[in-house]
Amino acid sequence: MSAWTRLTHWVWAIALFFLLLSGLQIFNAHPALYIGKQSGFGFDNAVLRFKAENTADGPKGYTEVFGHRFDTTGVLALSGPKDNPQSRAFPAWATIPSYQDLATGRVIHFFFAWVLSGTLLVWLVASIVNGHLRRDLAPRVEDLKNLPGDIADHARLRFHHGRRYNTLQKLSYATVLLILLPLMILTGLAMSPSMDTVIPFLTDILGGRQTARTIHFTVMLLLVAFFIVHMVMIVAAGPINELRSVVTGWYRADPPDSDKET
Repeated sequence: MSAWTRLTHWVWAIALFFLLLSGLQIFNAHPALYIGKQSGFGFDNAVLRFKAENTADGPKGYTEVFGHRFDTTGVLALSGPKDNPQSRAFPAWATIPSYQDLATGRVIHFFFAWVLSGTLLVWLVASIVNGHLRRDLAPRVEDLKNLPGDIADHARLRFHHGRRYNTLQKLSYATVLLILLPLMILTGLAMSPSMDTVIPFLTDILGGRQTARTIHFTVMLLLVAFFIVHMVMIVAAGPINELRSVVTGWYRADPPDSDKET
């Protein structure tokens, strides 16, 4: 793994960590998601909502998804010490800062958003120029033919330590780098009123500012899911070899006769 690839990998990892936790801080200021251009008491377009209520059994936290209510007391909507629970969508340990501070959360979020966007743009231009995008990430016909076998190998935890990305790696990395992260950036821009004068059509393309916020949140969940699967695959494939590769660039590959390009 090249030094440039390793550097961008760690910059993205750090940026996404702070973006996630500061983003949850921002979300806590208005813990609901909508579809459409407007929201409020006169609209019934919420797809996700967190709220705490006083009941006969004491305070309860509820999560509503498409009108279906779930008791998530102690985890979501109402969390903290039992003798002094707090009404907040995501608990204190999952936000930066841990206490409710929208202004600080926004400063941190926007800073790392620019870090992520700038690094992604530089990486994209460099990957096109040096051929990394075409050579290593773009799936080929033979990759798609190998997809069923690659899925079966991963399901059986059989990994081939080659010097090239296998089919699932190509598809997942390309999806994250070329679809999810750009979509995250675009929806973030669409939520900014100041960007209306620069790209006024973006919000309309995404279905309105509230829809853009919902897409932004959904992409966040997909990136978290990717991270969890990514970590599981690293542990299953050999954590020492994988971590050594992303830190030093040195990777122990299978012998050439056993290497399988997927």
